[in-house]
Amino acid sequence: MSLLDINLKKEYRTPRDDIVNEFYIPLLKESVLYKRSVGFFSSSSLLEISYGISKLVNNKGKIQLIVSPNLSEEDIEAINKGYEVRENIIERALLQYITEPQNYFEEERLNLLATLIAEEKLDIKIAFSLKDEKLGLYHEKLGLMYDNENNIIAFSGSMNETENAFISNYEIVDVFTSWEDNDRVMIKEKAFDKLWNNEDTSAVTYDFPKVAKDRILSYKKECVDWNIDEKEFTSKIKQSIQSEKINKLKSVTNCPEIPADVLLHNYQKNAIANWKEKNYRGIFDMATGTGKTYTGLGAITQLYKDLSGKLAVIIVCPYQHLVDQWVEDILNFNINPIIGHSSSEQKDFKQRFKMAIMDYNLGVRNFFCFVCTNGTFATEYIQNQINNIRGDVLLVVDEAHNFGASNLKQTLIPKFKYRLALSATLERHGDEEGTQTLLNYFGEKCIEFSLDEAIEKNFLTKYEYHPIVVYFTEDELEEYHQLSKELSRYIIKKNGKVKLTEKGKIIAQKRSRVVAGAFNKTSALAKAIKPYKKDNHILVYCGATTIDEQDKNGDDMRQIDAITELLGNEMNMNVAQFTSKEDSITRDILKKKFYDGDYLQVLVAIKCLDEGVNIPAIKTAFILASTTNPKEYIQRRGRVLRKYPGKEFAIIYDFITLPRPLDEAGSLTFDEIRCEKSMVKNEINRMVEFKRLALNRMESDILIDEIIKTYHLNDSEEIEEEQYNE
Repeated sequence: MSLLDINLKKEYRTPRDDIVNEFYIPLLKESVLYKRSVGFFSSSSLLEISYGISKLVNNKGKIQLIVSPNLSEEDIEAINKGYEVRENIIERALLQYITEPQNYFEEERLNLLATLIAEEKLDIKIAFSLKDEKLGLYHEKLGLMYDNENNIIAFSGSMNETENAFISNYEIVDVFTSWEDNDRVMIKEKAFDKLWNNEDTSAVTYDFPKVAKDRILSYKKECVDWNIDEKEFTSKIKQSIQSEKINKLKSVTNCPEIPADVLLHNYQKNAIANWKEKNYRGIFDMATGTGKTYTGLGAITQLYKDLSGKLAVIIVCPYQHLVDQWVEDILNFNINPIIGHSSSEQKDFKQRFKMAIMDYNLGVRNFFCFVCTNGTFATEYIQNQINNIRGDVLLVVDEAHNFGASNLKQTLIPKFKYRLALSATLERHGDEEGTQTLLNYFGEKCIEFSLDEAIEKNFLTKYEYHPIVVYFTEDELEEYHQLSKELSRYIIKKNGKVKLTEKGKIIAQKRSRVVAGAFNKTSALAKAIKPYKKDNHILVYCGATTIDEQDKNGDDMRQIDAITELLGNEMNMNVAQFTSKEDSITRDILKKKFYDGDYLQVLVAIKCLDEGVNIPAIKTAFILASTTNPKEYIQRRGRVLRKYPGKEFAIIYDFITLPRPLDEAGSLTFDEIRCEKSMVKNEINRMVEFKRLALNRMESDILIDEIIKTYHLNDSEEIEEEQYNE
């Protein structure tokens, strides 16, 4: 990548444009030489110059900086009349404006600059204008950036490198490129070089005084924080997130209403109307990206109005980050919720919940909303408090299929007169009993909005689908066969149905991890992602498994750690892990960095597409591990297809694991083919589903046909343990 690849404007204006993140950092990241002349010198101007410099240093780049001391008229007069030694006046003026750092970031930026001066990567000169043999203030603002292909970007304007100029003032920067306006760039370059070499007859240039240089060098430490740009950006994001949350809470009056800027679609209104007709019980079966949350909040608002403003609402989500996503939307609907999970900023949420119920029962308040995780909801304390509620209460369950599990079934109590289940995957894979429990409790579906319909009606983006075939190593193939043989002993046939014992389920899960963590996926990813090395908005989806590669302790590496190592250290991409370990603030920061693109190109994740994480900026997804549950991988695909500005379509790379190259499968025994058929059939089923709606749906056909013929998948033989691979 070079300066040619940067999407540049002809002009930048503050505060409309973010000069640091839209201009300086992206350009310096691709530069090897930075020439800059500014106005008055100060330590604050040095600090602002330091933005993006660490990227340039990574390219072994250098900086030439021309500054001017901030002299008073008396100082200039004294110099010209010889009242004081010129050097003394200049040194005093420079030292006066080198002030102590006020925080960690200023301290580290001065350390960075001092280190660059010490290593002769930053050279500073001072300049004065010269007229009639008298010195005056030099105040030109000019910059040039060079990449390793000698492409040049020149810029000039009214801006000084000061925080006030970057943030507060109304400033303008004009931009010129050597490939579009070479004459103008050459004029700027010639002007800078003449000044730097003290060859400009209208100015005079001096070396930076040793005493001022020593003052800057006094801030040098043994180590440099080369990630200072990213850390400061992260700090500002965190402050912004916290400030935004506080401002939203202040504006909420806790009276549910649809926001003025939200217009529900007809299908959403119809879903709410159907739910009302069914006595406020039912299921919203809606594909991701079709407004399931807003439809649910619209239903809450409708019931609140129909009950004349007397309602208690409990919203339950499977994970903390889903609770936090709900809170963002709940606040928009003028509801101030009690947030119940272990990482909640409301540390006293249990007491708040108890007091809200007491006030509700006494008529002191007519409405409250409690939003919590499945785990919090199922605790004895919360269940006891729910039983104390007197009056109308609505239960809203997001990703409701989870409540078919035995530990959550018992919380579906008659106490809740009004009930709403939200899920695009309500039918539980291989658990008809659990599915029926949900249908019996919540009632009928009030809407079905499929992924097909969402793509067709442009609620989700179109996509390309590219399967990438990888094969087992010999050890992995042997382990897979061994586990399959062991698994066959734990299959139970009853009433024409096939089930696994608890021991069998453990073996099946272990076998699925062999598929998910196939060693060759790492090298296949390295090859597939190479064309996207300079791109952003990339997701790499890993399995919760290890690979046959040792970490520094001699243990098998987790797949996610191996992939992070590959992309971050070997391919030098900006990458971060996105897992259940990150708290809500960290996840918010990662998402904002990911949207920005420059600080974070790739998210390497586990399970996030199953957990309802909303990251619509994802454009390119590399799926290394997939479930065998069709509902789940359809849902994963839908999350990659969410709409986002500038995202015309998504690209999905799906890593298809086969036991062995197909040309080796022709000589297999009947037992070997039967063993491998289960795995191959699952991979085929996913390919068929993914390519069905793809823009390039024909691309996969040859591969699918070849696998089908090799493994004789057209015959009627039933693969009994197939559904238990994961």
